[in-house]
Amino acid sequence: MRILMISSPVPSHFTPMVPLAWAFRASGHDVLVAGQPDVMTAVRSAGLIGVSIGEPFGYASWMRGVTGDRRPVETMPRPGVPGRSENIGEVWATHARNTMARYLEFAREFRPDLIVADQVEYGTLIVAEALGVPSVHHRWSVDPLSDPYLRRMRTALAPLATEAGLDEFPGPTVTLDPCPPTLQVPSATPGTPIRYVPFNGPGELPAWARARRATGPDGRTVVISLGRNTLALNGVPHLNLMLRTFAALPDVTVIATVDQEFRSVVEAPQTVRIIEPTPLELILGECDVLVHHGGAGSSLTATLLGLPQLVLPQFPSSFATGERLQALGAGITIDGAEEQSDPGALSAAVGALLDDSGHRRAAEKLRHEMESMPAPALAAADLIGRVRR
Repeated sequence: MRILMISSPVPSHFTPMVPLAWAFRASGHDVLVAGQPDVMTAVRSAGLIGVSIGEPFGYASWMRGVTGDRRPVETMPRPGVPGRSENIGEVWATHARNTMARYLEFAREFRPDLIVADQVEYGTLIVAEALGVPSVHHRWSVDPLSDPYLRRMRTALAPLATEAGLDEFPGPTVTLDPCPPTLQVPSATPGTPIRYVPFNGPGELPAWARARRATGPDGRTVVISLGRNTLALNGVPHLNLMLRTFAALPDVTVIATVDQEFRSVVEAPQTVRIIEPTPLELILGECDVLVHHGGAGSSLTATLLGLPQLVLPQFPSSFATGERLQALGAGITIDGAEEQSDPGALSAAVGALLDDSGHRRAAEKLRHEMESMPAPALAAADLIGRVRR
């Protein structure tokens, strides 16, 4: 069968779908990934075939226009704040208006049997319905946004559906959910479970990580991984604050992932190890706490490894991740911009995650739940069966 995957123009929106693409390929099906140029590097890094359609979206540039000289958490509050988080959903409605016609034209050429897209690719729902094939939306992780956004799209994109010859804006045939059900927000419509398999880009196991695996860690280790967008959007001063704060904790080794382009402005104490962005599953196994921005890949990789997490949300979709981890005891979240910049609050949170074994037990419980979810190979077989039926 022919599987067409379409990703919104943010690489981190595409990577959760990669294991499913691998599963389709391993089962002998043709997989092609379509999207704007922004995601093609990620497509190639996953060993997949892609087709670039349209002009670059420029997510980072758009975000800089929103945040100015502040961090995202200072300008984009949690969902539910009137007139603010709703604007983010409108971005993806505009994206659908700008891309749907070209995606539909290409899909008619490719003639897919199934279309799979991430959770904010709303134009693909129209494309699939127009072609008469099933559509799949693949969630990223904890998902407080899909249901309210989809309700809004039924009105906002109704003219686009009419333009494609449809009576109304359609929903997805299937929603795949890699988030353990216990961790998912209770308000989310239940999806079809698919076990999370990490894909944080290609990489090589570092020599220092091999040594740690062989000898065991010396003391306790805290890893900071904020993601490239967080650092690019005025996040380096905040990272520097955390490096100083956590390096002062007794018997703690601090490791931080930092892109080369930010190295010259990162001020790390001598005891801190700064490393290139590395697939987190290669380095977290011998660590004690992960500090991150609430991203899907970071949070689910740490969950898979049973690691307590300190979540410092930066984007609207990240607040719920921190809240759910904290509610289950597997993490702590600090969601106010001022509190995130308070060394005392940061030290207390990491200290609690290190010293209270209850956080590790709660994280291990989530790990076991995640491991019991159907593997991507089973999810792929189920979807192929749906198409054939």
